[in-house]
Amino acid sequence: MKKQTLIIVIFALLTVLFIIVCVFNSDFLNWVFERHHNQLSWYIRPLFLIPFCFFAYQKNGLGIAVTLFCLFTSMFWFPKPTVVNDEVLQFLQFEKEWLTGKWDGSKLLLLLTVPLSFTLLGVAFWKRSLLLGIAVIALMAIGKIIWSIQNAGDSGKSILLPAIIGLIICVLLVYLGYRRLNRNK
Repeated sequence: MKKQTLIIVIFALLTVLFIIVCVFNSDFLNWVFERHHNQLSWYIRPLFLIPFCFFAYQKNGLGIAVTLFCLFTSMFWFPKPTVVNDEVLQFLQFEKEWLTGKWDGSKLLLLLTVPLSFTLLGVAFWKRSLLLGIAVIALMAIGKIIWSIQNAGDSGKSILLPAIIGLIICVLLVYLGYRRLNRNK
């Protein structure tokens, strides 16, 4: 158990380190965002909610920690694309400027919705609440869509297809997985 806890802490620290390096190293952040222009990363990122929910259901902290690390780092798993849609370019430029721009209390509160959402999602499946879990998944996707369009304008609409496809796949597979896990008990 101590070994597993150590590995959980290591993955949590690696995730935090990734975020810190992105915040304080503009060269690294630019490198990450160049690869994040590859929309394959946009389509796979929501799919990490599936193993996250599974590991929360299994009460497996190590699986949760590894999944979160993979979710954050998946931004740069794909090569820099040769051609990028103008809306994607504009949206990611907005998102990067938002992240690197001036921080105030309201921006910090908005950013805190990310760990809060993951905490609520984890608790929902830890407690075996399918309905609450699916509601949190839907709110996460809808929140990202609303925030993107409201703040980035038309370029924010570039996330609609990946977000909606991700939402549908996640809800369907989480539902089927939940039913299967509960059937085997």
